[in-house]
Amino acid sequence: MKMTGARMVVEALAIEGVKCVYGIPGGSVIPLYDALYDAPFAHILMRHEQAAAHAADGYARASGKPGVCICTSGPGFTNILTGLATAFMDSVPLVAISGQVATHLIGTDAFQESDTFGSSLPAVKHSFLVRSVEELPAALKGAFEIAVSGRPGPVLVDLPVDIQKAQGEFVYPEHALFGEDRLKMQTDLSRADEAASLLRNAERPVILAGGGILSSGASGFLLRLAEKCAIPVATTLMGKGAFPEDHPLSLGMAGMHGTPWANLALSEADVLFAVGTRFSDRTTGRLDCFVKDAAVIHGDIDEAEFDKIVPCRVHLLGDAKAILGTVTEELGECRRDEWAAAVERWKEEYPLSDPGSADFIPSSVLEAVRRSAKDRWPVVADVGQNQMWTALFYKTNEPGTFLTSGGLGTMGYALPAAMGASLARNRTPVLCFAGDGGFLMNCQELETCARYGIPVKIFVLNNGALGMVRQWQELFWNERYSGTTPLSPCRFAALAEALGVPGHTCTSMVELEGLLPDMLAAPGPALVDCRIPREELILPMVPAGAALKDFIYKVKV
Repeated sequence: MKMTGARMVVEALAIEGVKCVYGIPGGSVIPLYDALYDAPFAHILMRHEQAAAHAADGYARASGKPGVCICTSGPGFTNILTGLATAFMDSVPLVAISGQVATHLIGTDAFQESDTFGSSLPAVKHSFLVRSVEELPAALKGAFEIAVSGRPGPVLVDLPVDIQKAQGEFVYPEHALFGEDRLKMQTDLSRADEAASLLRNAERPVILAGGGILSSGASGFLLRLAEKCAIPVATTLMGKGAFPEDHPLSLGMAGMHGTPWANLALSEADVLFAVGTRFSDRTTGRLDCFVKDAAVIHGDIDEAEFDKIVPCRVHLLGDAKAILGTVTEELGECRRDEWAAAVERWKEEYPLSDPGSADFIPSSVLEAVRRSAKDRWPVVADVGQNQMWTALFYKTNEPGTFLTSGGLGTMGYALPAAMGASLARNRTPVLCFAGDGGFLMNCQELETCARYGIPVKIFVLNNGALGMVRQWQELFWNERYSGTTPLSPCRFAALAEALGVPGHTCTSMVELEGLLPDMLAAPGPALVDCRIPREELILPMVPAGAALKDFIYKVKV
């Protein structure tokens, strides 16, 4: 069938089962947007290209399928680049289609030209610069195959405007430019029996579950292994939701702001089984003290991660389902009563803040929202104190119900990602928690929520500061609050109303609990400005360069 390059893009997206794309039109994608006019899927007009990428990211995390975003050339692409880097760091499958100046103008510094291909290379799995309409079908197929193969990630298709207008034969390939073997997942579980032997004979084993558990859909396999062998499970930030946090074997999140019992268990472990994690510095703390007395088993889909950060005794290469399933088959049931008792003692000795407190503090706000929402909806956290408060105090028991920017730590992520997650789940309401600083970075998307009626319920944990940096200044920089505590005149409820979203302001638990039922039950978006104390810190905290066991639990007055 003969058609334009722009029409080929629409046909390819439809064949790939895309339900929704996010973007903003511009000069170099007008032909593509003309073709989108008749597309069988939805296009969501965003108000910033970075937000378009984050919305596609949220869609991918919530659905398990590649998210798609579209931008124009030059500033359109450079705006979207932060979203691509965010997805790349967190291994999120994404396909970005960027317009480009006409092929004969590439390299001439033409209007709205940027080196899209070169700029993208550190932030994507692969980049295509399409030079002819004949190349386009294979490039599009390749983008979707690469995005989901092996370790997932974003892929860019840079499409010159003249190629969008050119006519060609559209034959969508079953496979792309690469043979099946190039994209086939590599697996080597030959040492699974050795891993099982280590776990079987361990006295103090711990499982560290990362985001790879979620992306491979292996949460059920993790639960079966943990219960069969009575092994406590800690998660990374990206692994939150991989293991039910109300389970007796759950240690919660480990790392810089992890639970005391997760960090102590890792510090005392004699065998660590880490699956789907890259051992981020925020998880390990001081490396020479991290599980220093433990034999480490590392299971991952990407062999480049083996021994990159933490030396390991046993490597298991493959999908998390295969890794966990194979090791579980090698193990018999067992109990470790002394180890379980030690973990319970730590939980009693180091309780987190009282979630039932009447004070208007983050833990109380999060518990009240969770109680009212009844664990029905996904949660998206922005970056900073709000992110860590949510990770600690908003317990999640289902995979794919906690989304955040982990590796890159991108402020402004939460609102557009929550929009994408809602649309991925047939407009299920999504809870969005953000700080006042990060929320202002993409607050323009309130208008998008209002325009499409996307039911994102936004809670701004407003302490009038760039809270995480301010906390570091308080604890480690002699309270020199440089650039973090300006008195902002922003009235978030009024801002939301101006952009078409119902807004509320709360200064007490009584006010919050009074409005939650109607706010959560109402269709469409809503925002609550929660005026929390500026002095409230996110604790516990492992200082930079310290061992996990050397956490700050309380600040001495």
